[in-house]
Amino acid sequence: MSLDQPVRYRWLILAVMLTAEVMDLLDATIVNVAGPSLEQSLGTSSVGLQWVIGGYALALGAGLVLGGRLGDRFGRRRMFLGGLLAFTIASLLCALAPTVSALIVVRLIQGAAGAMLLPQGLGLLRENFSGPELVTVFGIFGPVLGLGGIIGPVLGGALIEADLFGIGWRLVFLVNVPIGLIAVAVAWRILPRRPGDRAASVDVPGAALVAAASGLLVLPLNFGPENDWPWWTWASLAASVVGFGLFVLQQRRLARIGGVPLVTPTIFTRRAYTVGLGGIALFFAGLIGTQLVLTLFLQIGQDFTAGEAGLGNLPLAVGTAIGGALSGAVLAAKLGRAVLQLGPVIQLLGALVLWFQLGSLAVPFSIWPLVPAIVVAGVGSGMVIAALFSVILAAVDDHEIGSASGVLSAVQSIAGSVGVAVFGSVFFDAVKTSTPATGFRDALVVQGGLLLVFLALTFAFPQHPRPDDHAVPEATPESDHGPVAVSTEESR
Repeated sequence: MSLDQPVRYRWLILAVMLTAEVMDLLDATIVNVAGPSLEQSLGTSSVGLQWVIGGYALALGAGLVLGGRLGDRFGRRRMFLGGLLAFTIASLLCALAPTVSALIVVRLIQGAAGAMLLPQGLGLLRENFSGPELVTVFGIFGPVLGLGGIIGPVLGGALIEADLFGIGWRLVFLVNVPIGLIAVAVAWRILPRRPGDRAASVDVPGAALVAAASGLLVLPLNFGPENDWPWWTWASLAASVVGFGLFVLQQRRLARIGGVPLVTPTIFTRRAYTVGLGGIALFFAGLIGTQLVLTLFLQIGQDFTAGEAGLGNLPLAVGTAIGGALSGAVLAAKLGRAVLQLGPVIQLLGALVLWFQLGSLAVPFSIWPLVPAIVVAGVGSGMVIAALFSVILAAVDDHEIGSASGVLSAVQSIAGSVGVAVFGSVFFDAVKTSTPATGFRDALVVQGGLLLVFLALTFAFPQHPRPDDHAVPEATPESDHGPVAVSTEESR
């Protein structure tokens, strides 16, 4: 298949990419509403629930850059089909999991499969679109993926509430199976057969370092609060920092001796970019963490069903969509990094109003008084999400964009896993001694602190976003082994 073939085939490729990758991204948050159902079915603890949710994001983030590199070597078509089929099979195994331990293991496998699948999208679309069509494609691709990550709890709640065939939470995973199989069949038929570059080496030691450091980071955050932070949790956190540092040094050494590193090591010499990595980690840890706590508060604190809790996330999704549309269409281009400062201020305002409202809940409880504050917080987060990647990517050169966007995506995903662990622990600790409302308020305080630090870091970001025509560079061996730069600007 080439660019001169009928347009209908190319747009069908876009449809398949969107279907597969939205399915992948949905699974990052769709389980948020499954807590009570999982507890009733499998007897899971709060730590088990955090691993079911956060383990997926951990495996996804740890494998994203490697997945992109494997696509370079073995071909994007092959890696996309393999990742999609593995993701579909893992979804089936999740639905059949007899214990929470088995579910956690399969969720890790599902996340690893997603890491093989997601990075192929940008390269496949570049191969089949060009010029103005490519701009149009990414104009569709980014917002759809962004919305996919946000509506996960809404869809998850609806599926659990439906309780088709009496299988409860298992339907959340089972629904992926027919969709995934159809997508595999269509992709097998329409995706072009282009060989990979067998000369492209795969940095296995670097991938192992990232995976190990990520695990050492998330493990103590999940188990530390339950065990009063024994010595090994602090040792694990310290080892994680060392592991990430060794990864950077190993990538630099590999580049010096003429090898092909997983990422272009010069990106870590860009001060604005490295500060941006910290900013993305703080922002998405707080965003994903508070989204989980909102769902837990509604279900555990107010006895909402899964479907009702899913709908309770709708104001956040609407606010995020509004903020993202305003930022992407107008504010980011006009204000530059200032939109990344206005966004958290609006978020903080919404969180502050929500904090006061949670201190004096009416009996019987109604979510409607909380909706305006949740929408306002969502508007602020959407403003940041829409502009964050393009602003930070302005700090790197064109040939570094692939690696830079890949690392940003990986940090975003791992930060989501950290957010689940930290905010889940904050909420459940408060529930043990006080009330779910107190747990939600404590989580908002933590998010407020993260947003203030993020706000301070934004002053070191580039002043203007990277122009759109540079945000999606032509595919080259140096620039095209990272995940989707544009799609992740508005994702999860």
